[in-house]
Amino acid sequence: MSLSAVEIIIKKREKGELSKSEIDWLISNYTNNQISDEQMSSMAMAILLNGMSREEIKHLTQAMIDSGERMDFSELSKPTADKHSTGGVGDKITLPLAPLVASYGVAVPQLSGRGLGHTGGTLDKLEAIPGWQANLSNQEMFDQLEKVGAVVCAAGSGLAPADKKLYALRDVTGTVEAIPLIASSIMSKKIAEGTASLVLDVKVGSGAFMKNIESAQKLAETLVSLGKDSGVKTSAFLTDMSTPLGRKIGNALEVEESIEVLAGGGPADVVELTLKIAQEMLALSGIEADPAENLNNGKAMDKWREMISAQSGDLSAPMANAKHSEKVYASKDGFLELDALGVGMASWRLGAGREKQGDKVQDAAGVVLHKIQGDEVKSGDLLAELFTDSAEKMEGSKLDMENAANIVQRSERKPIVLRELR
Repeated sequence: MSLSAVEIIIKKREKGELSKSEIDWLISNYTNNQISDEQMSSMAMAILLNGMSREEIKHLTQAMIDSGERMDFSELSKPTADKHSTGGVGDKITLPLAPLVASYGVAVPQLSGRGLGHTGGTLDKLEAIPGWQANLSNQEMFDQLEKVGAVVCAAGSGLAPADKKLYALRDVTGTVEAIPLIASSIMSKKIAEGTASLVLDVKVGSGAFMKNIESAQKLAETLVSLGKDSGVKTSAFLTDMSTPLGRKIGNALEVEESIEVLAGGGPADVVELTLKIAQEMLALSGIEADPAENLNNGKAMDKWREMISAQSGDLSAPMANAKHSEKVYASKDGFLELDALGVGMASWRLGAGREKQGDKVQDAAGVVLHKIQGDEVKSGDLLAELFTDSAEKMEGSKLDMENAANIVQRSERKPIVLRELR
């Protein structure tokens, strides 16, 4: 059968359902540079506007998996479980979570990414630790999983290369929010990674891609069905991202806060979500345990040190300190409403994030919150401190932070976990 990119684009533009052979042909030829970015941009927009059926998304995900290699952890002596977050502000859950779950004899293969825009990247955070290396070969990753039980590293170039091309295209064509493209992007990497079970943390609110619970629910349902269709034990939590997670936002700052959690302290919301996801990962792996036990007895911290050391990180070496800092104070009495997107933009502008792929981030840049959503404040109370190496970035960041901190007559904190899907 002779296929044409233009005919397939028109079919989707007219709300037709694409066949498996059409989707396979499209992804294969795009990966091999036989279909232009202009044509795939049109297809991405047609998908955003008209959607895809469950079967189409399933075929799209499989085609993206088939564009590269698949990892196989079946020879490991322990079960595998992974977690994926759709991204937010102050979301450092992977850092305490991976060693905590590994402390129960589960292998956690965390192929992570870098931040873009206001959402932080796990690799950027860990690279604030002197010496830590993100890039491992497949064999090095396998060996570390067998020996240590947890690894956080960059995905190799051979894993779902179609996704890398399509992800970059979506970012510059206004199609990031297309649920079929988000779902196939996430799940193609996770299924190709070879994990046996997966817990998805789908963020909802101003600091997330999904701004409302209806779109987040739809995305979560799609992700869970894709996982189950591929034989991966999959569940999802919808979690609040209308306000930042924790009190520290920025790369080195979030490492500091993660270590506080592993030491048995840290903010209540970070601890709660870490334990919730850990318990679900353990349950999917057939292990009944209360993860709070290993968080409090030091076993998770021991595993963290082992995990970081295995990738050449030196936890005894000091992390970077920012050259400049400013404080933000309450302008009146009331209760604090703290908008996640505004705080994320302040941190990004300070240098904690990047405008485009390839930009360098500042390890020490970011925001420390002294008051959080729902706190009662008095005029003159310290709300936040801002940190950067670039004094010229401070003015705009301070304005972002002031705009994000609304003082109102009444404010409440939402529950962290809004819904659960299994």
